[in-house]
Amino acid sequence: MGIYARVLRVPGFAILITSTMVTRLPFAINGLAVILFLRAETGSFATAGLAAGALALGAGIGAPVAGRLVDRRGAFMLMPLAIGHATAILSLWALGVAGAPTSALVACAAVAGVCFPPSGSVLRSRWSEMMDGDVELLRGAFAFDSVMIEVSFVSGPLITAILVAAIAPQAALAASAVLVIAGTSLFVWKLPEARRVIPLEDRVGGLGPLRAPAIRAVALSTVPFGFCIGTIEVALPAFSEAAGSTALAGVLLALWSLGSGVGGLTFGARPFRRDLFQFYLGATLLFPLVCLPLALASTPLAMGILVLAAGAPIAPLIATRNQLVANLAPAGTGTEAFSWLMTSLIAGVSLGTAVAGTVVEASGWEAAVLVGVLVALVGSAGSFVWRGAIRPEAAPA
Repeated sequence: MGIYARVLRVPGFAILITSTMVTRLPFAINGLAVILFLRAETGSFATAGLAAGALALGAGIGAPVAGRLVDRRGAFMLMPLAIGHATAILSLWALGVAGAPTSALVACAAVAGVCFPPSGSVLRSRWSEMMDGDVELLRGAFAFDSVMIEVSFVSGPLITAILVAAIAPQAALAASAVLVIAGTSLFVWKLPEARRVIPLEDRVGGLGPLRAPAIRAVALSTVPFGFCIGTIEVALPAFSEAAGSTALAGVLLALWSLGSGVGGLTFGARPFRRDLFQFYLGATLLFPLVCLPLALASTPLAMGILVLAAGAPIAPLIATRNQLVANLAPAGTGTEAFSWLMTSLIAGVSLGTAVAGTVVEASGWEAAVLVGVLVALVGSAGSFVWRGAIRPEAAPA
């Protein structure tokens, strides 16, 4: 684990990665908090689900736009975005209490998603400079970041559950608004040259980083990966209900994230002797293969063991994907390139969740797992097919 000690000693890294984690927590809080709040206020799961979906969709649509804005206007533009996100979340609270129509609630949630500040993408675009191009340090930084993502998405629902139990769903929404402002403020304050912009002559219009075949290939292959994640996020609660314990779902999802975190830490800590892209290809194939046995689980203990193993490739896959994009992004598109990965992942997860719900009701949770695995395998095959678009440009790890 010495690599992580080295990474954390890089000037500014610890405080910046901490601030991005704080900023990311609201995203992990909001999904559950919005559903619980609007269910309580409107009495409708349909309205709550539509608003939560609009929030995620807005984030997916807004991420590349926000990324390009930051590239062209500077990282200090994260603050207006954070303020817009917090304002929209608090407005959703006010509209819910006031009994506003579903259309207003959904529109407000979508605005909150569009305004979510992409501080993580900004930081990743700076790492090559912060690490002085040291490949080992870069790999450690990307691995550490992927683990922090898992920590955020485990902590967010936990914070929501505590606040809902102790106070009310509104408290989780308020905490989300405070955290996004606090985290973004700290990030902009500590980020060197927060007003740095891409020079006019280096700016890329139109499709931006998607003009590069390599970026398109990585972004497209991220969608099936997210789809599989979305199906399993639905299949695990369905398995838990069938096993007679809805609370088991939280434990299984936590074990899944734990497996990912351990996998990410191990990936970053071990000496790396393989080509980065070859490892990425292997990880895209390994992920659906280790998810496949989930469909065979017959007891909670068996599912717990299997889901722990199924999570192991997630963080390494995210880390290698991000490092590939750092190597391949066209000049002048740093933040926007990483933002497209967020869009692709959200699109995949949202689609997988929607499809899995229908499949579970029609054919059971096992079928949902199999559908997710099949789609992920198709995505892995796509990565192999598209390797010619990436391989000539990929830098060795």
